Amino acid sequence: MAFAKLQKVLISDSLDPCCRDILQAGGIQVLEKPGLSKEELLQEIRDCDGLIVRSATKVSADVLEAAGRLQVVGRAGTGVDNVDVDAATRKGVLVMKQIPQAAASMKEGKWDRKKYMGMELNGKTLGVLGLGRIGREVATRMQAFGMKTIGYDPIITPETSAAFGVEQLPLEQIWPRCDFITVHTPLLPSTTGLLNDSTFAKCRRGVQVVNCARGGIVDEGALLRALRSGQCGGAALDVFTQEPPKDRDLVDHPNVICCPHLGASTREAQSRCGKEIAMQIVDMATGKGLVGVVNGQALSKAFAPQTKPWIALAKALGTVLHGLAKQATGNVQVCTLGAPLKDASSYLAPAVVSGMLARGKKEATLVNAMLLAQEAGLKVTATHGDTCPEPEGLLQVALQGTPHRVTGTVQGSSPVLRELNGATFKQPAPLVGPLLIYRAKASETNALPTLTGLLGKAGIQLQSYHSSNAVVGEQWSIAGLSAPLSDLAGLKPCTAEVFQLHL
Repeated sequence: MAFAKLQKVLISDSLDPCCRDILQAGGIQVLEKPGLSKEELLQEIRDCDGLIVRSATKVSADVLEAAGRLQVVGRAGTGVDNVDVDAATRKGVLVMKQIPQAAASMKEGKWDRKKYMGMELNGKTLGVLGLGRIGREVATRMQAFGMKTIGYDPIITPETSAAFGVEQLPLEQIWPRCDFITVHTPLLPSTTGLLNDSTFAKCRRGVQVVNCARGGIVDEGALLRALRSGQCGGAALDVFTQEPPKDRDLVDHPNVICCPHLGASTREAQSRCGKEIAMQIVDMATGKGLVGVVNGQALSKAFAPQTKPWIALAKALGTVLHGLAKQATGNVQVCTLGAPLKDASSYLAPAVVSGMLARGKKEATLVNAMLLAQEAGLKVTATHGDTCPEPEGLLQVALQGTPHRVTGTVQGSSPVLRELNGATFKQPAPLVGPLLIYRAKASETNALPTLTGLLGKAGIQLQSYHSSNAVVGEQWSIAGLSAPLSDLAGLKPCTAEVFQLHL
C-alpha cells in the first residue's frame, strides 16, 4: 500500500542535510524553510503532501486545515505535543515520530563521600511506563545491571514486552513494587500528571523517579512534596512543565539532578532523528512499511503482505453493506472467525467503516475512520470466534436490526464474497472493480439476458458473473463489469433490487 501521491514534503525546522538527501533519493520533492512564521507556514503548506518538524513548528488545527493535500506529519524526535494529533486524525493525516551534584561538589574542592551515598541497581525493580522504542531500550540496558523490569503500555501487548524482558502489569500493581520509575510516554491528557500525590502515596517509600520524556507527565508540585517528605528519595529530570523552569524549588532540591532538556542534544542524535524520519516517510511513500505511527495503528497493518487482502476485503464488505442498507448509521457488527484472524479486528473494523463511509463528505481512511464513524452516529462492535469452516478465516459484517449481512474471505490474495443476506454464492464472487449487484426471483429468466443486452449497447464487457442459492424464492447475482453501466432503468422491471459499486 504505497502513498502514490506523496510528491512534495516541507521541512519547517532545522534538520541535518541527510533528511533532505534521503527524501530526494526516494523521488520526493523537498522544500526546506526553517523558521517560518505561522502566516508563512499556512501559505507554504497548502500544496505539500508531507511536513517534517522538530519541536519549534506548532502543527495546529488551522495549519492542518490549510493543508489541502497533506497526508503525513513526521516529527523528527519522540514527542508529539507540538502536533494536534486529534485534528490530524479527523482530517485523515498520519502522524509519525522518533552531571550530577557530586561532580559539582568536587569542582568546589570538596570530598563528600558519605553525603553522596548511592544505591546498587542489582536486584532492584524498575517500572518502565511506556514501552515504545526508548522504553524498551532503557529496560534492556537496565537488565544488564541486574534490575528486574516491569512496565505498562496500553498499546504494546504483554507478549511483545515479555520478549524483551518486561513483565506488564496494571498501574495499580506497579506503584508499590518499584524502587525506580522511569517514564517514556508522550504528553497526552491521559498521561498528564501520571505521577501525582495519589500515585506517590502508593509507591514504596524512597522511590526514585526519572523523567526524560516530557514535562507534565510527573506533577512537579506532587514530586516536590514527595521529595520533602521522603516518600520520593530522588529524581532525575531532563524536562519540565515550563522550560526553562521559573520556579527553582524543584531544580534546587538537593535530591534532584536535572539537565536543560538535553535528551537529543548530541551530534549523532541530531543527525539520526532527521535521517530516521526521512527513511520512514520514504518507506511509507513506496509501500515498504510503516513505523513510528502515532495515530494510525490500523494503517500500519496495511503494509504487511498477509493483511493487505484482508483490509481490502473489509473495506469492500463495508461498501457492499452500505449499498444494501443505503445508510451509514446504526450499529455495525464486525465478526472475525478462525484462528488466523484472532487479533485482526483492530485493523479490519476501521477498514469496514472506511468502506461504509466511502461516499461521505470527508474521505474515510484507516487513520480517521473510527472517529468519523462516531461523528456519523455509526457504532462499531467487534467480536471473534475461533471456529470457522474456512482455514484462512471468514469476515462477517452486519447492520444490527436489519437483515443486511455480508460474509467474505480471501482466496490467494483476492477478496471474495461468500454470503449476502443469508444467500450463499455457489462460487465466491470476486470483490474488485465495477460491480453490478441485483436481487431477483429465482424463476426470473430475463434478468441476465436483459443485462447482457444493455452491456452490449453500452460497449461494456461482462467480466464475471456469480449467483447465489435461492432464499425465499429469490437469489442474488453479482456481475463484474469493465465499466459502470450509466442507466439501470432497463433492469428494474425484472429485478427486485439493483445497485452498482466500484471497489
